[in-house]
This record gives sequence, C-alpha cells and structure tokens, in this order.
Amino acid sequence: MNQLHDWDNLLLAYRKASKGKRGHPDVAEFEYRLEAHLLQLQRELQDQSYQPGEYHSFYIHDPKIRLISAAPFRDRVVHHALCNIIEPAFERSFIEDSYANRIGKGTHKALDRAQGFARRFKYVLICDVRQFFPSIDHQILFDILKRKQAARQHLWLIRKILDSGASVLRDEYDMVYFEGDDLYAIQRPRGLPIGNLTSQFWANCYLDPFDHFVKRNLRCKGYLRYVDDSLLFSNDKGQLNEWREKAIERSYDYRITLHENKCQPRPVSEGIPFLGFILYPDHRLLKRQKGIAFQRKLKYLRLQRQLGVLKRAQFNASIQGWVNHVSWGNTWRLRYALLN
Repeated sequence: MNQLHDWDNLLLAYRKASKGKRGHPDVAEFEYRLEAHLLQLQRELQDQSYQPGEYHSFYIHDPKIRLISAAPFRDRVVHHALCNIIEPAFERSFIEDSYANRIGKGTHKALDRAQGFARRFKYVLICDVRQFFPSIDHQILFDILKRKQAARQHLWLIRKILDSGASVLRDEYDMVYFEGDDLYAIQRPRGLPIGNLTSQFWANCYLDPFDHFVKRNLRCKGYLRYVDDSLLFSNDKGQLNEWREKAIERSYDYRITLHENKCQPRPVSEGIPFLGFILYPDHRLLKRQKGIAFQRKLKYLRLQRQLGVLKRAQFNASIQGWVNHVSWGNTWRLRYALLN
C-alpha cells in the first residue's frame, strides 16, 4: 500500500469509511457496485483527475452550535485512502501527550493524564483556540504538510481537498487581522469542514509545531492537548503567566487566537473544565450543562419510544452509550437521579 491508488489501499479505505454505516443509502449504493466505484476512483487518483463533490452541511448543538459538513461517501473513501498513506509519517512526530483522533489515545486517556498532572502540580493554564476549525489557514497548513517527505507525492490531492472546503466555514469565521495584514487578508483561504477525517487529522498537524514549542522552548513538563484544548501545568503561578504571554504571541504565527479571558492560571483545586468534565486532583464531575443536555435528550427519547418511532434496542443503546461515557467520572448519584 505504498501508493495512494493501490487496490488494497482503496479497499481498506472503503472498509474504514463504511464501518457502522453500511445501512445508509449512499453507502449501500456505493457497495452495490463496489468494484466499479473503486476502479473509477483508482483511475481518477492515478491520473489526478479526481474532483471532490459538494458538502452537505447542518447544525448541531453540542452544547455550542456547530456547523457539521459531510462529504459524499466516495470522497470519504478517498480521505481514508490518503490518511492511510500519510498518517504514519506524521504520527511519529506527534508528542506523546496529544490525544485527539489517534490510535490508542482518546478522551478518557486524556482525562486520566490531566488528572495525573493535577495531582503533581498546583496550578494550570487552560488554552483554548477561538473558532479553531474556521480559522485554520490553508497556506500555513499546506506548508506544514509538505515538509514531510511521505506526503510530497500526494500534495495535489491535499490541495484538492483543502480547496473543496475553503468556503464551507466562511460565514462561521469572525475576521481577525494580524500584524502585516492588508485589506486582502480577508480573502485568504481558511477553514476545515468539521466532519472530515482529513480535518481531524490535519488539526493535529496544524498544532503539532505549537506542541513542540511548549515542550522544547517553554520546557513545560506537564502539558497535554486534545484538538484545540491545551493544558499547561506548573507549581509556579508566575511561570504560567510568562508562558501565557509567549503562547499567545506564538499562536499569531499560525493565524489563530486564544480565548485570552479564559487563558488564566488557576489552582487545580478549583477544578479544571476539560472535555465535558470538571477535574479535581481526587475526583471528577460532569459539567452541569452536559447533564442538562442529556436530561433533555432523555425526555425526547422517551417520547419517541412511546410513539413507537424508536425501537427498544435503539433506546437502550443510546442510554448505555451515555452511561459508559459519564461513568468515567464520579457520577453515580447523577445517573441514579436521571435513570432511576
């Protein structure tokens, strides 16, 4: 699978893209003539005539309003095929404590690691990027990607995928001007569609230089990141204030900005809001708005069940999925109150 258009690579990409989704109409249609569709993609990738389709966009409340953009299924197969090839080279350069969208990492390991740091250090600095996915600059991202030898032969496809999503989040971005910008800076292509596999992977690539800056230049021994949420730990509050100024200044190099009001040193004993939980050195609680959101969802699911729209197995699976997630915190009383 050393070539993007190799049959084995495309077949593996299809299996990954269709996992858990084979009942969807677009997936079923693709599978009905699987060999023909994969051969067509193989020809288009080989002669570089491939053209991405249009995105289907919709809003979700999670709890913030987010615009999710779904690419056509054949494009999702291509995204998996590309990531199969280029991801290993980038994976080797990521720091150990980057936890989003990586094999063997994930939300729960990030929570465990953050709580471990909270037991070792007195203070934490929370760094959160404003409008992260809408603000990702295409030229900066492309320059980061092409530095890797493994990705050079696939730069044309990377550029195609970037260009296809350039306008998806345009209305979601509040323009920020940086030093040296002119009036044409607003025309810079930016934004990665939330929902693409490539967007999730490239978000890690985009902030990887920032990770190494924190570890090597700031020499922060207690640091981790999940997508655009970063935590810096220290026993010296003054040191965190210095790191805060340097992190804000460094973020301008990537044309992103931090929530400066939220980016303030605080004692870990006050609790750390992170990935839907409030972390303390010796326990963790679910964020209040997450509990309220599930309470509303539960009410809706019960109504759907009473009307016969939702099957019992689907109802139970939805409830169990939430229980499995929140059980990583000290939430027994909350679960009892909502589900008794």
